[in-house]
Amino acid sequence: MMTSDRIWLTAEIREIEHLATLLPEPPRLMEKAGLAAAQIVRDRLHKKPGQHALVLAGPGNNGGDAFVVARYLKEWGNVVTVVFNGDRNRVPPDAKQAMQAWIDTGGEILTEVPDSDPNWDVVIDGLFGIGLDRTRSRPIEGKYREWVDTVNRMNVPIVSLDIPSGLGSDDGCIYGTAIRASITVTFIGLKPGLFTNFGPECCGTVMLRDLNIQPISPPDPHIWLLNHNLAQSFLPPPRTINSHKGSYGNVAILGGSTGMIGAALLAGRAALHLGAGRVYLGLLAENAPPVDLSQPELMLRYPSELFVLEHLNCLVIGPGLGQSKEALSWLEQALKSEQVLVIDADALNLIAQHQQLARKLSQRSAFSILTPHPAEAARLLNTDTATVQNDRMHAAEQISRHFNCYTVLKGAGSICCFPDGKRYLNTSGNPGLSTAGTGDVLAGFIGALIAQGLNPDQALLLAVYLHGAAADHLLQQNYGPLGMVASEVIGSARLLLNQWTSQNKSARAKK
Repeated sequence: MMTSDRIWLTAEIREIEHLATLLPEPPRLMEKAGLAAAQIVRDRLHKKPGQHALVLAGPGNNGGDAFVVARYLKEWGNVVTVVFNGDRNRVPPDAKQAMQAWIDTGGEILTEVPDSDPNWDVVIDGLFGIGLDRTRSRPIEGKYREWVDTVNRMNVPIVSLDIPSGLGSDDGCIYGTAIRASITVTFIGLKPGLFTNFGPECCGTVMLRDLNIQPISPPDPHIWLLNHNLAQSFLPPPRTINSHKGSYGNVAILGGSTGMIGAALLAGRAALHLGAGRVYLGLLAENAPPVDLSQPELMLRYPSELFVLEHLNCLVIGPGLGQSKEALSWLEQALKSEQVLVIDADALNLIAQHQQLARKLSQRSAFSILTPHPAEAARLLNTDTATVQNDRMHAAEQISRHFNCYTVLKGAGSICCFPDGKRYLNTSGNPGLSTAGTGDVLAGFIGALIAQGLNPDQALLLAVYLHGAAADHLLQQNYGPLGMVASEVIGSARLLLNQWTSQNKSARAKK
């Protein structure tokens, strides 16, 4: 029915479930979901019978899925303890049938997690699923909070059904407390909350089981997963032998005010190492060096010179820009230009402070790419950081639509959004990127890819994924997360980009 890289909001999942009930032979969704999860528990966590499983069943359909899992695990010879503390008379019809089927097998239902620990081999989390959201739900509290906190302290694998209980399906927020799962078996389609905000911290390994639903006219998707396969589809073509520096474009970086020269240098070095043919730096600092001795290939200029360069493919403005009157003047000139812009750091803060700049940005005919972190996004939207983080999906869409631009809202599960509202959730990266300068490096990456001929949407998606993948590669080599620095990410990204391009070239040659 749906490709595995599409992402669906809760309302869309509900619509798909409803459409499935209208089919000539409606699928038994709860039975299929429970069986799929039980098979994963059996096959991945312990393949021999006789294991001890603790199943937490909630008062809704997620609890019904849990009862189905419990029944199958019991039938396969495991020792299963089910805990349920809801009102049996108020359970939804399908869940009530699943509960009764569990009882019919001789299964018992406890109302408390046993005090004595029988050395559980696995915990099944079927408390709340995708039912929690900020407008209609209270935070997890009382008995349920006690259960969540108890199993989180157990040193055993936890398998969550659909989404870890306490985690928002659409926003990745934590509602009071949340299960920290080892595996999340999500049903029908992927959800945003699995991949952004606290999702990557709570979900463990995400495994999709689409239950083979074939509804008529499902909703059109507008959110996708930004993964390795998608990123690789945007790689620049292999370089030809008969080429020169002009073949790979020109990038200008404008920023580097007093005390922040390093930000502009990092962006410039990132653009150079990711393949731009020429990289120019316009530095605002009065004591700006005439040359970067560590990277003399960079061409340092006065800011005014950047605007008369011929054949410039992209201008990155913001790394170390500052918020002086001079910075404001150069940003205003950049917004008036017909140049593709990557707008980062203090350039974003200036736009948030000056309505005339915001208006000029939204009216530009040339492409603009904005790269805010949550605090910068909050300033752009005239709100606070908590509000942005509470609904990252909506915040990214608001920025793109309001300013008529491409946006990456950085953070855990960075969200790339296009002016038409299409969004992509990034799956690469780790906490090693939580250090100064990594945003400057990302801005340089985007500029370099645009210079080499990629469209702004392609450059944004490839740069964001590669940026995170480079940090992941460093993590695998034990260069982080603690102490990972932005300049290391540059070299790692260059290595990966060359590897991916070479692999693509070899794959095409074999066809």
